Amino acid sequence: MKVAILPDTTAIASVAADSFERLLTRKPTAVVGLATGSSPLPLYDELAARTEAGRLSFARARAFTLDEYVGLPEGHPEAYRSVIHRDFVDRVDFAPGAVNGPDGNAPDLLAEAARYDAAIRDAGGIDLQVLGIGGDGHLAFNEPGGSLASRTHVGVLTQRTRRDNARFFDGDPEAVPTRCLTQGLGTIMEARSLVLIATGAGKATAVREMLEGGVSALWPATLIQFHPDALVLLDESAASELTLADYYREVWQREGELA
Repeated sequence: MKVAILPDTTAIASVAADSFERLLTRKPTAVVGLATGSSPLPLYDELAARTEAGRLSFARARAFTLDEYVGLPEGHPEAYRSVIHRDFVDRVDFAPGAVNGPDGNAPDLLAEAARYDAAIRDAGGIDLQVLGIGGDGHLAFNEPGGSLASRTHVGVLTQRTRRDNARFFDGDPEAVPTRCLTQGLGTIMEARSLVLIATGAGKATAVREMLEGGVSALWPATLIQFHPDALVLLDESAASELTLADYYREVWQREGELA
């Protein structure tokens, strides 16, 4: 696992976008994993700018999103299918139908979870997965206490997550759905590369546990300690509780000098 503590979101977006550019240059047909939320927005801005400049292209690539709310009406502006198109997909050159997400209105949610997991596998797996981290250490909608080996499944959203996401629903936690479809931790860990972005002091404790704590279902993100190719990109505030912050800075600097 590589950890970079960078000065601001612009620097984080640039480093993360470099990972995409290298991948798509090497493999134009790559399968990428997309996350919603505020953390990846600067990355998506940078990728859109590089696509417009002709530095990279998603024209032959495919994508899978991490999760979806259950029960929001089709076309709801806060359904993650809508959000990812608004924030990123419609700003680059994906082919029609190349971006897939779980159907939160499927009549059989268990069957839909199994179908989605199989679709990722049938596509050859995800080459590069973008991740954020919740303040309680959740990845996607894998809440604390869940299985560390889970597959795509129907999940229940905790009150904390609903409060955190209420800002997208006019500040009303009761308007946030209580259930979701989410890639499981086992599914996420099968991606060949992970890029996790965390910014702000509100993520500092979760980041500390993720990088320096013991692997535990209490902090689902700790599982990425076992991933062979994970890149964690932090700003100074998110890194503020790390005991080994100076070590991470030195290693990142030395690796950059050798590149």
